[in-house]
Amino acid sequence: MSVSIDTVKRVARLARIAVDDEEAERMSGELNAILGFVEQLSEVDVSGVEPMTSVIPMTMRQRQDEVTDGGKAADIVANAPVTEENFFLVPKVVE
Repeated sequence: MSVSIDTVKRVARLARIAVDDEEAERMSGELNAILGFVEQLSEVDVSGVEPMTSVIPMTMRQRQDEVTDGGKAADIVANAPVTEENFFLVPKVVE
Protein backbone atom coordinates (compact mmCIF):
# COMPACT_ATOMS: atom_id res chain seq x y z
CA MET A 1 0.00 0.00 0.00
CA SER A 2 1.31 3.41 -0.92
CA VAL A 3 0.17 6.84 0.22
CA SER A 4 0.13 9.52 -2.45
CA ILE A 5 0.53 13.24 -1.93
CA ASP A 6 -3.14 13.71 -2.81
CA THR A 7 -4.12 11.30 -0.02
CA VAL A 8 -1.94 13.17 2.47
CA LYS A 9 -3.53 16.48 1.48
CA ARG A 10 -7.03 14.99 1.74
CA VAL A 11 -6.37 13.58 5.21
CA ALA A 12 -4.80 16.87 6.29
CA ARG A 13 -7.85 18.74 5.04
CA LEU A 14 -10.18 16.38 6.92
CA ALA A 15 -8.08 16.90 10.06
CA ARG A 16 -8.09 20.64 9.40
CA ILE A 17 -4.29 20.79 9.27
CA ALA A 18 -2.60 23.23 6.90
CA VAL A 19 -0.09 21.32 4.76
CA ASP A 20 1.83 22.76 1.82
CA ASP A 21 3.28 20.71 -1.07
CA GLU A 22 6.71 20.29 0.52
CA GLU A 23 5.28 19.05 3.82
CA ALA A 24 2.84 16.75 2.00
CA GLU A 25 5.71 15.16 0.07
CA ARG A 26 7.71 14.65 3.29
CA MET A 27 4.67 13.20 5.10
CA SER A 28 3.95 10.90 2.18
CA GLY A 29 7.42 9.39 2.53
CA GLU A 30 7.06 9.03 6.30
CA LEU A 31 3.63 7.40 6.05
CA ASN A 32 4.88 4.99 3.37
CA ALA A 33 7.78 4.00 5.67
CA ILE A 34 5.35 3.37 8.54
CA LEU A 35 3.03 1.31 6.34
CA GLY A 36 6.02 -0.67 5.06
CA PHE A 37 6.94 -1.55 8.64
CA VAL A 38 3.35 -2.62 9.38
CA GLU A 39 3.41 -4.86 6.30
CA GLN A 40 6.57 -6.51 7.65
CA LEU A 41 4.74 -7.29 10.89
CA SER A 42 2.05 -9.19 8.98
CA GLU A 43 4.74 -11.64 7.81
CA VAL A 44 5.51 -12.79 11.37
CA ASP A 45 4.06 -16.20 12.32
CA VAL A 46 2.05 -15.75 15.53
CA SER A 47 0.00 -18.93 15.28
CA GLY A 48 1.28 -20.34 18.63
CA VAL A 49 1.20 -17.09 20.57
CA GLU A 50 -1.68 -16.48 22.93
CA PRO A 51 -3.15 -12.97 23.24
CA MET A 52 -1.80 -11.10 26.24
CA THR A 53 -2.36 -7.84 28.08
CA SER A 54 1.25 -7.33 29.13
CA VAL A 55 4.72 -8.55 28.24
CA ILE A 56 5.14 -9.60 31.88
CA PRO A 57 2.92 -12.45 33.14
CA MET A 58 0.49 -10.93 35.61
CA THR A 59 -3.10 -11.17 36.71
CA MET A 60 -5.44 -8.24 36.35
CA ARG A 61 -6.82 -6.73 39.53
CA GLN A 62 -10.56 -7.07 39.67
CA ARG A 63 -13.14 -5.71 42.05
CA GLN A 64 -16.35 -7.35 43.12
CA ASP A 65 -19.24 -6.55 40.82
CA GLU A 66 -21.67 -5.03 43.29
CA VAL A 67 -24.63 -2.78 42.52
CA THR A 68 -24.64 0.27 44.81
CA ASP A 69 -26.15 3.71 44.80
CA GLY A 70 -22.66 5.17 44.97
CA GLY A 71 -23.16 6.63 48.43
CA LYS A 72 -22.95 10.16 47.00
CA ALA A 73 -26.60 11.14 46.60
CA ALA A 74 -26.50 13.65 49.46
CA ASP A 75 -23.28 15.18 48.12
CA ILE A 76 -24.72 15.50 44.61
CA VAL A 77 -27.85 17.38 45.66
CA ALA A 78 -26.12 19.43 48.38
CA ASN A 79 -25.92 22.61 46.25
CA ALA A 80 -29.34 22.27 44.61
CA PRO A 81 -31.80 25.03 45.50
CA VAL A 82 -34.70 22.60 46.13
CA THR A 83 -34.52 18.85 46.74
CA GLU A 84 -36.72 16.12 48.12
CA GLU A 85 -35.50 12.64 49.10
CA ASN A 86 -32.23 13.16 47.18
CA PHE A 87 -34.04 14.20 43.98
CA PHE A 88 -33.78 17.58 42.26
CA LEU A 89 -37.05 19.53 42.25
CA VAL A 90 -37.54 21.75 39.23
CA PRO A 91 -40.40 24.01 38.25
CA LYS A 92 -42.91 22.76 35.72
CA VAL A 93 -42.07 24.19 32.29
CA VAL A 94 -44.79 22.58 30.14
CA GLU A 95 -48.46 23.23 30.78
